[in-house]
This record gives sequence, C-alpha cells and structure tokens, in this order.
Amino acid sequence: MDRHLPAELLDYLAELDRFIEATIKPLENASDNIRFFDHRREWARTDYERGGLPHHDWEALLKEMRRLADAAGHFRFALPREYGGRDGSHLAMAVIREHLAAKGLGLHNDLQNESSIVGNMPTLLLLRDFGSPAQKEKMIPGVLEGRYKLCTAMTEPEHGSDATWMETTAVRDGDGWVMNGEKMWNTGVDSATHDLVFARTSGKPGDARGITCFIVPTDATGFDVKEFYWTMNMPTDHPRVELNQLRLPLDAVLGNLDEGLDVAQHFVHENRIRQAASSLGAAQFCINESVRHANARKPFGKALAGNQAIQFPLVELHTEAAMLRALIHKTASEMDGISKKEVAERLSDKVSMCNYRANRLACDAADFAIQVHGAMGYSRHKPFEHIYRHHRRYRITEGSDEIQMRRVAQVLFGVTDRKKAAREAAR
Repeated sequence: MDRHLPAELLDYLAELDRFIEATIKPLENASDNIRFFDHRREWARTDYERGGLPHHDWEALLKEMRRLADAAGHFRFALPREYGGRDGSHLAMAVIREHLAAKGLGLHNDLQNESSIVGNMPTLLLLRDFGSPAQKEKMIPGVLEGRYKLCTAMTEPEHGSDATWMETTAVRDGDGWVMNGEKMWNTGVDSATHDLVFARTSGKPGDARGITCFIVPTDATGFDVKEFYWTMNMPTDHPRVELNQLRLPLDAVLGNLDEGLDVAQHFVHENRIRQAASSLGAAQFCINESVRHANARKPFGKALAGNQAIQFPLVELHTEAAMLRALIHKTASEMDGISKKEVAERLSDKVSMCNYRANRLACDAADFAIQVHGAMGYSRHKPFEHIYRHHRRYRITEGSDEIQMRRVAQVLFGVTDRKKAAREAAR
C-alpha cells in the first residue's frame, strides 16, 4: 500500500486486517460457510426453488457479518459521527475498498451483494439530505437498526441510461398520489421494505425537470414483482416491477417535487469513485495471483514467469493499475476538499475516467488470470470467473462505459462550457 497515505489511514487498514483475521475469517469457515466462497459458491448462494433468489442462509450470513462489523465500529465508517460513523473521507473509502477487494473473495468483502465490513449506505444520506423532518425521524433509525432496507427504482424496460424519458407517472388525486408504470433491474427489492421510485409528475418526455422521487413501501397494494431476471452473476435480486394504481400519501415525496433527478444524482460521484476503487482492488488481486502462479508453475521444466508472453501482459495490467491508483487517490482527495456541486462541475470527468477504466481493468485482469492459470483458471475452483462475471456488470450499471466516456468527452471538447455559457446568456 502506498506510503504517501495518511498514517492514521494506514493504521486503520491494519486494524481492519486484524478484525478480519480474528472475527470474520472464523465465521467464514464455521459450519461449512466456506461453501459460499469456494467452488460451490453459485450453487450455495442461489435458491433455485425460489426462482434464483439469494438463499436465506447466504443472506443470514451477510447479516451476521454486518452485525459483527457494526459492533466493532467498522460498518458505519463512512457515515457522519451523528449516525455512529467516523466521518470517513472519500480518499479513505477509496483506499479501504481497494484494500478489501485486493484480498480476493471472502466474507469481509463480497461485492456481488454490495456487502462489506465497511458499508456504503448511500440511501441513509439521501434521507438525511432530502428527507422531511418526519421522514428522517421515522426512516433513519430504522435504516441504522436494520429494520428498514431501501432500494432504488429508476430504470425502465424501454429506457435505460436516459431517465428523462421515464414513462412511470404519479398523478395527484385528492389527498395523495396515484402511480402507474413499470421498472426494471429494481435490485434488492426481494428483501427491501421500501423502494425509492422515480416517476414523472409534470413536464414532457425528455425534460429533466418534472421527475419526482417517492418513498414506496414494497408491501403496498399495486406494487407487484412480476419476475426476477437471471444474470451472469447469480443469484438474482434484479426484478421487473409493475406499479398498478398504487396509492401514496402526499408526504411520500422525497426531496422537492419535480426535482427528483437531484436525488438520483446526489451520490453518483461517491458511488462511482468507490466502485472504481473496488474494481482496481479486484484487478490487483488477479494480477498478484497470476504472478504468484507464473513463478510456481513450471511446464516443460521452466517457470511460466520466464516467458515474455506471460510477463508483458501482466506488466501492462500492473502499470495501468498503478496509474489508476494515482488518479483515483488524487480525485478522491480533491473531492474531500470541495462541495458536491463543485465535484459535479470540476471533477465529474475525472470520476468517470476512474470508473470506466477501472471496471475494464478488472475484467481484463480476470480474463488474463484465467489464461495464466489454464484449465484451473477456467474452473470454479479459482475465483477469477466469479470476479469477471461480477465486475462485467459494472461496465453497464452505475453509468455504462459509453455514458462515462461521453461525460469525459463533454469536458474534453468544451460541450459543458458552451452549455453553461448558453444558460448564463439566457438569464
């Protein structure tokens, strides 16, 4: 790990390592829990009798991990101290997520379920920053105590990356709202108590304004989970949800009416830089394991590591990892010193660079690790196929490669500056 990092952060990484060895590893190996991480992992995690949903035993193990991590003071690290956290910085979270992912698969950090001993918990901050006093009083303690779990419903069957063409609507009706529409990839709704559903409340298709965020109980009449989509990365918690004449009270709105995209974009840069760091860590794990295997494996009486066909690709991957690490650390550190608005204006292209390149690197490194390890690399007795399948989705979710590159291009070619000048001239 880089020595230029703050000493207190390096000390905290060592503290996490000790916690993993003393508390998490014993749980991982107890009662054959290792089946969730060895070659049986997909079978053990997936409840095929319930349509491919996460198995109850798997979710119970993750819940126990989070309980132990929370009791030890780690799970809420990124949260403000008022919520029991440590005010974890963006730089600290990036470094921690890379550090944990670089350890490989394990109960300490399994991003298939976005699960880690150091939690992310963006929905709590959405409640803090956009919730009404009543919503905060009710929801925040419930989220912290695990009584409430929130997921997000933005994507629709006919509209993926462009949310402004949303067809789900919420219409005022007396003392409440009536919602109709359909959502796709509503991840986590199988175990969620509430869904943050985005719907058009005014304007026309394509308008950024006129979309509103609603807090919807998942047991509400008219909230219907129609099917769960099986993916490369089983088990599945990615459903299609229909909203049929679903009635909500007026106070179900989260944030300002017609300004729901502000809610949706509120944590996007934080999520993307942390995701980039996780992908970087996974890539470095694959690189390190490939080097170790190449040194140990001796076909034809000679170590694989002596072949330039092995050396040079790993040199390329390792070099890109080093450059990405520097950019991620620099970008995360700069995010710590400015407001959210300034991050969006000044650093969004840098965050996108980190995100799409790191996600690609994880896939490239996992693919080459499979090649270096040969037939065993292709088997599920090695973790590389799992890493590839998991991180391949990140090239689509949280902003596809193309969306990220478009953002970089907007800054590179001055499109953002011209749009800003046009808005100011129109005032």
